[in-house]
Amino acid sequence: MAIKKSELYSALWKGCDALRGGMDASQYKDYVLVLLFVKYISDKFAGQKDGIIEVPKGSSFQDMVDLKGKTNIGEKMDVIIANLAEANHLKGVIDGASFNDPDKLGKGSAMVDTLSKLIGEFEALDFSKNKAEGDDLLGDAYEYLMRNFAIQSGKSKGQFYTPAEVSRIMAKIIGVKHAKSQAQTVYDPTCGSGSLLLKVADETERGISIYGQESELANRALAVMNMWLHGYPSAEIWKDNTLSIPHFKDEKTGGLKTFDFVVANPPFSTKAWSNGVDVKNDPYERFSFGTPPAKNGDYAFLLHIVRSLKNSGKGAVILPHGVLFRSNSEAEIRTNLIRKGYIKGIIGLPSNLFYGTGIPACIIVLDKENAASRKGLFMIDASKGYTKDGPKNRLREQDLHKIVDVFNKQQEIEKYSRMVPVAEIEEKEFNLNIPRYIDSQEPEDIHDIEAHLLGDIPDADIEALSNYWQVYPTLKKSLFAPSTRVGYSKLAITQENIKATIFGHPEFTQYSKKVDGVFAAWKAKNKTKLTNITAGDKPKKLIQDISESLLEAFSDLSLIDKYDIYQHVMVYWAGSMQDDVYALVSDGWAVAKEIDFAAKGKEFEGRLISKDLIATHFFPKEHAAIETFEAERDAFTRQMEELAEEHAVEEGLLEESQNEKGKVTKALLQKRLKDIKNDADYADEANIIEAYLALIEQEAASNRKIKDAQKDLDGEVLTKYKTLTVEEIKSLLVEDKWLTTIALDVKSEMDRINQRLTLRIKELAERYSTPLPILTDEVDSLVVKTRAHLKRMGFVWK
Repeated sequence: MAIKKSELYSALWKGCDALRGGMDASQYKDYVLVLLFVKYISDKFAGQKDGIIEVPKGSSFQDMVDLKGKTNIGEKMDVIIANLAEANHLKGVIDGASFNDPDKLGKGSAMVDTLSKLIGEFEALDFSKNKAEGDDLLGDAYEYLMRNFAIQSGKSKGQFYTPAEVSRIMAKIIGVKHAKSQAQTVYDPTCGSGSLLLKVADETERGISIYGQESELANRALAVMNMWLHGYPSAEIWKDNTLSIPHFKDEKTGGLKTFDFVVANPPFSTKAWSNGVDVKNDPYERFSFGTPPAKNGDYAFLLHIVRSLKNSGKGAVILPHGVLFRSNSEAEIRTNLIRKGYIKGIIGLPSNLFYGTGIPACIIVLDKENAASRKGLFMIDASKGYTKDGPKNRLREQDLHKIVDVFNKQQEIEKYSRMVPVAEIEEKEFNLNIPRYIDSQEPEDIHDIEAHLLGDIPDADIEALSNYWQVYPTLKKSLFAPSTRVGYSKLAITQENIKATIFGHPEFTQYSKKVDGVFAAWKAKNKTKLTNITAGDKPKKLIQDISESLLEAFSDLSLIDKYDIYQHVMVYWAGSMQDDVYALVSDGWAVAKEIDFAAKGKEFEGRLISKDLIATHFFPKEHAAIETFEAERDAFTRQMEELAEEHAVEEGLLEESQNEKGKVTKALLQKRLKDIKNDADYADEANIIEAYLALIEQEAASNRKIKDAQKDLDGEVLTKYKTLTVEEIKSLLVEDKWLTTIALDVKSEMDRINQRLTLRIKELAERYSTPLPILTDEVDSLVVKTRAHLKRMGFVWK
């Protein structure tokens, strides 16, 4: 059975649980990732003579499994890892963490238990059956772990990882997709765990040669493993300080080696950057544009990157926003780079994206090609587009896609992006602070004093909804009528009828049909692609094709934001659909017949197709009968709740039939009824108790019906799973599950858009519904009434 991505991630994180307590996340990642590496290469290459990795006899993951429970488990695991490192030139990469360290893993039996449990979490995984190599299941799992380790490692230890979404943006805007051969190069001078380099490599169609340098030994080890797991074992990852001891040099000149592409996420504002660097006599000529401040290394890394680019090279670097506007020597460098034309664009990102810091950052895009003729910089303010993700902010798929689209197409969008002439930048003394060029602030919702005084709704507020009136041109006349005052309108209907008027308007219906038609056309175009999924297909290519097609389909529709629709699909893909597709490309459509049984085999669920979907599709009468029984049961339950709400109160008729938690129970009802049955003084209470007991019996009878009917239906469904044809499976998965879910998401987006219009009109109507004179009259009336009441009580209010 193929591994679902969600199952893989869950299992790996359980492995982390086995180590929590003895060390922090920045340490236990070294153990978990090494075991992931060993497990993967053992499943894929153990016993193979020509594999890219050699697994020596006695050094596979199975040999680790055989150590479970043994007193020397830690010592032997270190031996296995050492043998793997020796056989594959991975010394210093996978053997950095000792599995025989009592300070981290416990002493004696505690270490045995911890390591046995850790091995057990990985033991159930089987990577040999996953055939979707192009989609890099293990690489994605590694990425998942790195992100979670970064989240838990804290500010001082989370800089080994660049958020995947930011890495993907950088990879997509530097033009690496057009790389012509494997001989072209990409370089990251502060590569951390290598995630940014790999995102660049993923964008290429013909491959690329990877170079990276990292000062931290543990991070360099992570990067090397990352390269191997992603299928780039030839990547050169060097351990040393990039600024003081750059490793990659030109063999002829001795200067820095130059690359086609450079990407980086260097440590922000590092103070010790100049240690070991002869700034005035730099042999690599990195500081010709100016000397960075002695205690801030942001521009030192930027200048190193500029010097490492070929004359036609392109790059992107993440730096704090301060580099855009800080003065003195940094202003000098910034001015020289702009005048040289090396800076192609700037993308302002949301704050709190990165794991090493919470400050806002930007992407500076570099391009030496045609730099001399560059007359402007393209700026994007993407600071508003994100979602909260635990303690951090995170770019959504729609945010990422919009940034890339807008930057690559150089689209100017109000409050979001524009091409800024260098002449304008020069007027502002080469200060690149984005708000100076793009005003992304939303206009304030200003209250109209005259409307508060005299009533009616300001026309300016109504016209602010012009995007709706462009789609629903006559709806405005149905909602508003002219006022006696110029510049104001009245609500033409009652506030209670606003929603009904909008959702029932012919133009609303017409537009809904138009949206349905666009979706139907997209569905027809992509349904065949989904039903033709075969073993060996690449799921990532599939979701890219259908999601891009959806973006294109909704690009010409007003009112609906195509990126919002795109986000719905990508969320569904990540949450459910990708697991289905990965299973299909691994094991074929017959995998949809598989059933997961819960403990003791009493419950079951289809692995890809839910039993509820089977029931509603093939056994609608039986399914409907159960729903009828459930409705009947729920009616009895509601009646009991109503009785309890009315009578299970202090001095109520069911007060004596409650337990200490205030719950009415059958046993207490029966006991109380027995006590008062023949007492005429308690006749009313007895009647209520009997009614309640009757409802309990009716509810129980309904539950028995449901149970019996569900048992019979489950039997039918189980049999049907076994006899499902490929065509039936395709219909259920593609039509009834995937496309139906996406259709509902599109509809929900339509509802959300129009609900927003409804709420805004209600808000305006309520805001100005009671003008000041009416409020004053009401206050005067209340004052008179209050004085009269006080007078009757013998008081005078002056």
